[in-house]
Amino acid sequence: PTYNHEKFIAECIESVIAQTYQSWEMLIIDDGSKDNTYAIGKSYADIDSRIQIFTKENVGIFRLNESYNFGLANSKGKYIAILECDDIWCPDKLEIQIAEMGKNPNAVLSWGRAYLSSIDLKKNYYMAPRNMEDKELFHNKPAGTFLNKFYKTLLPALTIVIRKDALLAIGGFQQGFELPLVDIPTSLELLFNGEFVFVDHLLGHWRIYPHQVTKTFNGQMTLGYYSLMKSLLKRYSKIFKNQNVTIKEIDLHFKASIVISFSRSGRYNLIRKNFKNARKDYWYSISHYGFTEPIWKLRSVVGLCLSFFGLDVEWLAKLIGNESYKS
Repeated sequence: PTYNHEKFIAECIESVIAQTYQSWEMLIIDDGSKDNTYAIGKSYADIDSRIQIFTKENVGIFRLNESYNFGLANSKGKYIAILECDDIWCPDKLEIQIAEMGKNPNAVLSWGRAYLSSIDLKKNYYMAPRNMEDKELFHNKPAGTFLNKFYKTLLPALTIVIRKDALLAIGGFQQGFELPLVDIPTSLELLFNGEFVFVDHLLGHWRIYPHQVTKTFNGQMTLGYYSLMKSLLKRYSKIFKNQNVTIKEIDLHFKASIVISFSRSGRYNLIRKNFKNARKDYWYSISHYGFTEPIWKLRSVVGLCLSFFGLDVEWLAKLIGNESYKS
């Protein structure tokens, strides 16, 4: 799926063409881009029959599952791999994962490690997932075992490969809960339906930059994820109980995450010079959940004050030795 990715789509496509595993098809679903995204994608489709590009009227990020399920309906393969057009794969990505999935007929999904990288891919911030202490749980064996670590673990979407029949069995890609993404709700649904194959290997690069969806809707995403987890708690109460995951634990985790996410969202809005929304985000961070995450609330107070002067906090971040979000 792609929207206004003219700066990135060529590199994305080239990373697929460069795969050591060559039995693939690439379906590009353009959500009515206003730039040259479609033209660039079509130039590749015209010379490589494995690449197809479709374009449609823009429906936006909160109907992203429509693009994903359109691609699913038009796919021919046994496996479905996710790759949004501002990310890239490492050359051996598919070869490794397809081989591992073939070894485990009980596996419904495979995922692995990826660098969170700068927009020009010249700097790698860190490799996700960070905490590898409980990596045996990443295999979700038996189904549901990964639950008590899943919502605390970053699964890079660009590493996800799903067995197509398992995906069709749950009704395709999931969304809802006002989430501007499909990977988390879809992976969570599959978590209750089969094992995962975790590949402890670098599989790709996930670009991080201020104008991407995960930064534009940072706080809203966390609120949606919280609602999703509470919904799943009702549906799969027995599995939650077996894994010792309680509503209290979920509440504590997400209340802290919401304070942090809205503080970060405010900071990205300052970079975008959207000072009105920055103030809304910072105030949400400050005013919710009492003394939860006091350091982040203090950061929000600083950001809120600077927003009234039309300033961002990146100069302050550099001054105290932290990474600037602008980079």
